[in-house]
This record gives sequence, structure tokens and C-alpha cells, in this order.
Amino acid sequence: MELEYIRDYAMYTAVFGMFSVVWFGWAQENPRKNWRKYIGVASGISLLVCLIGVYLSVTHWNAATALSVEGSFTNYLIVFYTEFFIAGIGAFLLLRSKKGNYVAPWIGFIVGVHFFWLKNIFKDPSLFILAIFMIAIAVISPWLSNKMGVANSAITGIGSGTILFCFAMLGLIRFLLA
Repeated sequence: MELEYIRDYAMYTAVFGMFSVVWFGWAQENPRKNWRKYIGVASGISLLVCLIGVYLSVTHWNAATALSVEGSFTNYLIVFYTEFFIAGIGAFLLLRSKKGNYVAPWIGFIVGVHFFWLKNIFKDPSLFILAIFMIAIAVISPWLSNKMGVANSAITGIGSGTILFCFAMLGLIRFLLA
């Protein structure tokens, strides 16, 4: 990402922080009981980071963004709505076939894949790394969840929430260093 896109770093902090909260929330579906307080604390810290990102985004709203490059915002919307549609159809089919425990890994997988396209829109190779981590978490979580005796959403949520939190913090660090 080019240095002049400082607003995108602030938005990374806000958006990745928010989705970290969401994934930690989903992890609460059926984790081990002694994990709940740690998941709750992680969710609270993620919310704080998200709110810092929101503040920085609002106070730097007029700064340049990769989405202001001609065609970028349209491409972003295409990727977003395609991801949303595919994730929704897959979740519906999983629920309909009584495989609801696989919805969280499915959503995590689709979210991971969409970062491959966002990498090009935001011109940010770090999103490639985020994509790989999200996909790996989605793929390994059913096996690990089964081994640990928890819902797939517990492992998918903790893993995805953690990696998204790390990228929210990376956004904050990049913002502060820009």
C-alpha cells in the first residue's frame, strides 16, 4: 500500500478490529467453559482497537484511500457482494443438509479467499498473508474442534478473531508510522 493511503490503515484498524469482535463472539457458541472469559477479554480488547480505528478513520476521512482510484471502489463492491452471496448460499446449503457445525469454517474460508482479491484493490501484499491464515484456520478448525471436543465455531472464531486482531494492530502501527 502506498504511503498516501493513510486512511486505509485507519480503516484496517476499525474494520479488522470489528470483525475480530464478531469472530470472538461466534467463538462463544460452544467453547470449553474455561475459555469463555479469555474469549470475552479478547473481544473487549478488539472492540477498543476497533473504536480507536473508527476515531482515526473519522478524523482522517478526507485523506486519500485506495478506493478513490478509478474503478477500485466498484471492484471492491463486486468482491464484497460476491463473497457475501457465495458465503450465504454455502451457509444455507450447510444448514439445510444438517451440517450447521461447518458454517463458521465455510464463512472463514470464503472471507480468506476474498482477501486475495482485496490485495489487488488495496495494493497491499499483507492481505495475501491474511488470506492464507484465514483459509488455513478454516481448513484446520473442523479437525482441531473434533479433537478438542468443541464446536467448529469455537476454533474458527478464536483463530479468525486472533488473526484479524493482529491485522487490526498492524493497521494501527502502519497508521502511526506513516
